Amino acid sequence: MAAARRANGPSDHRHHIAHIQIIHPDDIGRFAALDVTANAQAAWAVHEPQMDELTIPFLGAERTAWQYPFRSLLRVGAGLAMGSDWPVSSANPLLEMEHAVTRVAVFSRGKQEPFLPDERLTFDEALAGFTTGTAFVNHTETETGSIEIGKLADLAILDTDLLGPDAGPPGDARVLATIVEGVPVYETADLGG
Repeated sequence: MAAARRANGPSDHRHHIAHIQIIHPDDIGRFAALDVTANAQAAWAVHEPQMDELTIPFLGAERTAWQYPFRSLLRVGAGLAMGSDWPVSSANPLLEMEHAVTRVAVFSRGKQEPFLPDERLTFDEALAGFTTGTAFVNHTETETGSIEIGKLADLAILDTDLLGPDAGPPGDARVLATIVEGVPVYETADLGG
């Protein structure tokens, strides 16, 4: 991730702008040029009643196309961190990753076209936004954000391989166990342990 390469140490400045709902096209490149990480909430980058009935009519066609430009930001080399926008949306990062990848709301799967499909991310890019990207803006990339020797063992065990060919939608995956700093803090009976 571009953001991780820019880190100079724990005291470096890590500017980021959260929500990034609307970015004028002339400003996309400024994120990378000014070393500003885009902190995105993918839950809103889908067709849903608020978007379709309130936001799009208010913004008009030109400004609607400027919303949630995830792909455009990565294309110019900007860093990307992702979060949930909880409590006003789901705190489920798997669901948020699905939105970033498909740009389709869960309740509209197979029924609606993606919202600005050219701005979709790959699953790996969305996962990086929620892991290494978030660790970077929080100054914790030496401790968390990836599975490496010497880092805290903060892990979730899922009921499916999200990268497997038959994985299904990420938002449907279930957490079987959660481990924080190497200590199990949640486990379902399904895990069999």
